[in-house]
Amino acid sequence: MNESNHMRRIVIAWLVLSVIATPIVAFVIGPNLPPGEGSGASAGQVFDNQILLAIVTPIAAFMIVYFGYSLRTFRQDGEEAGEGVAIRGDSRVQTWWLAITTVIVLFLAIFGTAELADAGSGGGQGPDPVYGPTKGTALPIQVIGQQWEFTYRFPSFGGFETPHLELPAGREIEFNVTSLDVIHSFWAPQLGVKADANPGVNNIAFVRPEEERDFEIRCSELCGLWHGYMFDTGKVVSNAAFLAWIHRQQKVFGPVSKRLPNYQTHYFPEPERRGG
Repeated sequence: MNESNHMRRIVIAWLVLSVIATPIVAFVIGPNLPPGEGSGASAGQVFDNQILLAIVTPIAAFMIVYFGYSLRTFRQDGEEAGEGVAIRGDSRVQTWWLAITTVIVLFLAIFGTAELADAGSGGGQGPDPVYGPTKGTALPIQVIGQQWEFTYRFPSFGGFETPHLELPAGREIEFNVTSLDVIHSFWAPQLGVKADANPGVNNIAFVRPEEERDFEIRCSELCGLWHGYMFDTGKVVSNAAFLAWIHRQQKVFGPVSKRLPNYQTHYFPEPERRGG
């Protein structure tokens, strides 16, 4: 069998596998991948994963078909086995490979930039985010990592600090993530939020919770002996329930706020021992 016949068989098998596998992966498996539809950021991540899966499935299918066909067709056993035929470069294959991979990479760069510009990001973007909602429209909440819990300050409501987190559904949130001691990482997987908490740094992440629900909060950066203990459950509630919760928290934690440092975008650790 000549080379063209082998290539024809490979291409036909690849097309059949791609036509079957790509819709299944993109439209059946893709929508069920984490982090789910709990917020605009997490829904955007699910959509991005669907697009990436749809692109990579034909590539993976070609590799599977090519290697499977080669192992089956060109396998030599027994006394006939020996060194294979010398393989030389093919300029046509190299040209197609460069063209296809260049188009894929450029498309993904443009697609990723457009997605980031459209909805911001659930990942920390540093103190000066390039993309995000219109300035002043998001509710600012400061996330403070410390060994071994996260606490939350609400500058729009007098700067009180609470050990638990509730968010209003349907409203843009601006998390200002920082730390009092070592490096932590604020992770709310169901909301698609993950931002490092570094002392002396304000790391901003945007999210818009879309539905009332509970969500997990964890530290995803090894931060000491009780790192595994550093988790909590937050809630997304209606706007009325959120305001009622805020008023209750102000009554409980408001008096303590007098002893806290003044609200800042970031903090520096206090040294345990001073020299001199």
